[in-house]
Amino acid sequence: MDFSLIETMRWQPVEGFLRIDQHLRRLTRSADALGFRAPQNPLAMLKSEVAADHPLRVRLVMSFRGKMEVTTTPYEAEPEEKVWKLRIARTRLNSEDALFRHKTSRRDPYEAARAEFTKDEADEVLLLNERGEVCEGTITNLFAEAADGSLLTPPLASGLLPGVLRAELIRERRAKSEVLKPEDLKYRKLFVGNSLRGLMPAELVED
Repeated sequence: MDFSLIETMRWQPVEGFLRIDQHLRRLTRSADALGFRAPQNPLAMLKSEVAADHPLRVRLVMSFRGKMEVTTTPYEAEPEEKVWKLRIARTRLNSEDALFRHKTSRRDPYEAARAEFTKDEADEVLLLNERGEVCEGTITNLFAEAADGSLLTPPLASGLLPGVLRAELIRERRAKSEVLKPEDLKYRKLFVGNSLRGLMPAELVED
């Protein structure tokens, strides 16, 4: 497929699709905003394509004309004790580019940022915008613990994807948006997360 919308989610044998309503709502909202044909019963297609006795990573891709493809791979959770190593990329995001507020196949800056470090050097790479504000990771949203124990996450105005897990944490009042600079991440507990993996502890690695 060429330019397309993407939703990546987890399926569990007992629970089924995690946060499925939020994923489909985002898909529909992005299709409307970008002029795609509205998705035609994506839940039915997902259910028809997914069945297993183990957790799955499920990827739904939809073309401009509304054609959908579903692929699955086994999902293995990270060890609970793992702390993700974060690095900050030289690659910047443009906060004025509204396309990055939708999950699409246009991933050039994320791929460029990821390529700046090896897997041994960083588990995830953070991108800043043109003002030096923290935006997001290449596959996750960022969260920093505040003094009261709540989580701070960059606002959409900084230029980032409104992740499904991020929206859930804000809706549950476990997180709130606030502009963050790299210096704001020092001496704080950090987390990265997405709907597939959940919330994971992280630490910023500096040269």
